[in-house]
Amino acid sequence: MTDNDLENLSRKAREKGQPFKILIVDDEPWVRDVFRDFCELTDAFEVDMASSGTEAVGLVSKTTYDLVTMDLVMPEMSGLDALDRIKELSPRTPIVVITGNATEKLVNQAGVLGACKVVYKPIKLDEFIGALNATLLG
Repeated sequence: MTDNDLENLSRKAREKGQPFKILIVDDEPWVRDVFRDFCELTDAFEVDMASSGTEAVGLVSKTTYDLVTMDLVMPEMSGLDALDRIKELSPRTPIVVITGNATEKLVNQAGVLGACKVVYKPIKLDEFIGALNATLLG
């Protein structure tokens, strides 16, 4: 990540007249908090958070998001199941998978279901903002 990434995201958000709406989905509260803190380094994002796939699907059914970050391994509803349901509800919403312990098979399934990018934990600030920049700005 460069300062350019943050500047580009901020500029694009100003051009569209509102921040990018991001949904962060992870069952670990501290992970959600870190990702939210990363997003708060710029005015380019408005962040919602979900602690489960079920909660994420419920939020996507009511709100339009510019991007969803999704953990794959979660209790209750797996990230794969949530990804599949979110893509049914909102096919054009990009989903970035952020995972620390997914198998190659799970990662491949995520790609088949429509994840646009996979990033591995632990993730650094520059990787996170870089992934958001690449996904939102192409």
